[in-house]
Amino acid sequence: MAIYRARSLLTLAKSRYTIRRFSSSIIPSNLEKVGFIGLGNMGSRMANNLIKAGYNVAVHDINLSVLKMFSDKGITVKGSPMEVAEISDVVITMLPSPSHVLNVYTGPNGLLNGENPVKPWLFIDSSTIDPQTTRKISSAVSNRALIEKKDSRVTPVMLDAPVSGGVPAAEAGTLTFMVGGPEEAYKAANHLFSSMGKNTIYCGSAGTGSAAKICNNLAMAVSMLGVSEAFVLGQSLGITATTLTKIFNSSSARCWSSDTYNPVPGVMEGVPSSRNYDGGFASALMAKDLNLASASAKEIGLNCPLTSEATDIFTKLCDEGHGRKDFSCVFRHFYSGKDEL
Repeated sequence: MAIYRARSLLTLAKSRYTIRRFSSSIIPSNLEKVGFIGLGNMGSRMANNLIKAGYNVAVHDINLSVLKMFSDKGITVKGSPMEVAEISDVVITMLPSPSHVLNVYTGPNGLLNGENPVKPWLFIDSSTIDPQTTRKISSAVSNRALIEKKDSRVTPVMLDAPVSGGVPAAEAGTLTFMVGGPEEAYKAANHLFSSMGKNTIYCGSAGTGSAAKICNNLAMAVSMLGVSEAFVLGQSLGITATTLTKIFNSSSARCWSSDTYNPVPGVMEGVPSSRNYDGGFASALMAKDLNLASASAKEIGLNCPLTSEATDIFTKLCDEGHGRKDFSCVFRHFYSGKDEL
């Protein structure tokens, strides 16, 4: 039923349009038709930037209201991942979890369409998932054949390309991409990445982009916990958070959690702590990413005590009903920190 309703949205778009930020002649011919699957807070903005850059974009999501929003703008919408793949040179996925990614690639009506040859020569997954799942999907992709040869390629390739920067960077087109997979494919996809971000870092073979992302988010979580704990200790000892922020940001404690994403309400404008921790990066997503880091560490036998502690803290936040709040709410809801008046 959902697939049928998604198809019906096509009738709402009587004419196609694209807003061109760059001349289409700049876009390599093997990248012109882009499928985008996963139109949440991040994916919808990334897809919009591709449309603005002049790509011919087709989209899919299980959220029919989001599909209607794209259809109303004249963008092609499809009822399944397989239908997106059938008309695309490249497919980008931006999904919540490893299970979602596996289902979109290998499930019924998935991108890989069983054992059949596929049209896209390149698949890019920008989801935050574990390296093991990434490598499993990359292997499945490389075992398919292409319907048509693309620049001497007879099999498709996959890049894992998770992002950093959050919703504001997705909106502004200033994301950082951490990319794993064949270096030749990474170089060929550079125009795509530059249409959605300002930094692209090649990490190595398949799965290294995913590994880089979970390491980044682990460091971000531990940093936020350390800064929040220090602020609460300072408040308890009679030092205001504003004063400590000035000290941190002009000394060795300076970090993103203090100078850009301060967790204390009343200290910094324009961050989630200034709006009751609404928006931003949900605690539930942080807990998910920390669980990915914990699982990866366990698989290789690495002892990561801070990872374990951070996972426990953010899981507790979610269990207490704060999963939708930005992860910086740990200052208020775990440490019981006070707002700056």
